[in-house]
Amino acid sequence: LYGKPITINNTETFASVPFVIRDGGKTFAEQGIENAGGTKLFSISGHVERPGNYEVPLGTPFAKLLEMAGGMKNGKKLKAVIPGGSSAPVLPADIMMACNMDYDSIAKAGSMLGSGAVIVMDEDVCMVKALERLSYFYHEESCGQCTPCREGTGWLYRIVHRIASGKGKPEDLELLDSIGNNMAGRTICALADAAVFPVRSFTKHFRHEFEHYIKHGKPAKEHKWC
Repeated sequence: LYGKPITINNTETFASVPFVIRDGGKTFAEQGIENAGGTKLFSISGHVERPGNYEVPLGTPFAKLLEMAGGMKNGKKLKAVIPGGSSAPVLPADIMMACNMDYDSIAKAGSMLGSGAVIVMDEDVCMVKALERLSYFYHEESCGQCTPCREGTGWLYRIVHRIASGKGKPEDLELLDSIGNNMAGRTICALADAAVFPVRSFTKHFRHEFEHYIKHGKPAKEHKWC
């Protein structure tokens, strides 16, 4: 195949091909916005009334997408959203509600559109416990080939687990940052980065919950998942 055109696409890309062939690329692009043409599939899960897959033009306000999914389940308040799959940095409700669902807007807000897997979390979610579960996932997913990932994902999980178990130490948050700095960008694949992004964003935006856990050995209030 050397010297010949090669294309690597995902299923979502191929699903757009018939529309482009039938109606033209310009028509497809006009469904989105400048620098983000066309539509995108979003898989919405979590605390919404109608979880599912929604195809909308890129640039659609998140507030509208949330409305399409039936709004927050049981009338609860929105607390946080992971907009692009579990490896994307989490965003607090106020930031997310001001975002449009396109690559540039989400990046400007401090996260990634990624796979379009939108995870919605309501006011009852304990962010310490949520990060504990995410950290465990990436610890288990590491293939072990690269030392920073093999050892780093384990350290991240064990430290977050220690905090969630009420045995956190004052220096744990700085230690998480230090470990993340020695993982990100230092491995063959991006799984190490994927493990670091949630830790950095959770401890940045919801630091008070982690600090309270460390100081008192329990959450500031009883959450559904604590």
